[in-house]
Amino acid sequence: MPGSRLLLTLYHCLDARSFRPLWTLEEMQLPYRLEMLPFPPRALAREFKTINPLGTVPALLDGELMMTESAAICQYLVSRYQATALAVEPEQADYGEFLNWLHFGEATLTFPQTLLLRYGRFEPPERRQTQVVEDYTGWFLGRLRALERPLASQEMLCPSGFSIADISVGYALLLAEALGLDKDFTPAVAAYWQRLQARPGYQRAQARQQEQALALGLKSPIR
Repeated sequence: MPGSRLLLTLYHCLDARSFRPLWTLEEMQLPYRLEMLPFPPRALAREFKTINPLGTVPALLDGELMMTESAAICQYLVSRYQATALAVEPEQADYGEFLNWLHFGEATLTFPQTLLLRYGRFEPPERRQTQVVEDYTGWFLGRLRALERPLASQEMLCPSGFSIADISVGYALLLAEALGLDKDFTPAVAAYWQRLQARPGYQRAQARQQEQALALGLKSPIR
């Protein structure tokens, strides 16, 4: 592990995309400081914009470095702090699969869910769009079928085993559950989601965010 002094701080909202790096930190058991914010922080914690001008989470500080993309933060953490058990290395046969699933979780699975949240929950009633919700529900469930092929023969998405690719996709399943889409999971996807939730690292991440949110009186924006 490079250096002896860790300055990791994660800015996080309950159940937001920032759960990906929170879960990764708990899997790695790295020391870090968790700063919980109300959602949306750009409106309810305006001082946060001095950290991240976008006003979005996650924001990870590592010394002078600030990062804001959840999957990239996970990749940075395992690369920078040498958590090889959570990554697939370039010389391994399933390296390409690993990278694909890592970005699939955010770019393909979480994207349509953000539209479901916005036009099904967050907008005022007069601005909600039933057709958008229906269309992108179908989009999400259609893309979710891609998980069937690897899960037909292995417990995790990559043959090498559990990795941050599973964390990336796992957060999309957490969000799907909050949206009530888990009722449409196939048996293979439902069993995979149960395996992810059974991991001690996932459970520690949940306990950490729930404990701090309770202390601060914060509520989940998606539940």
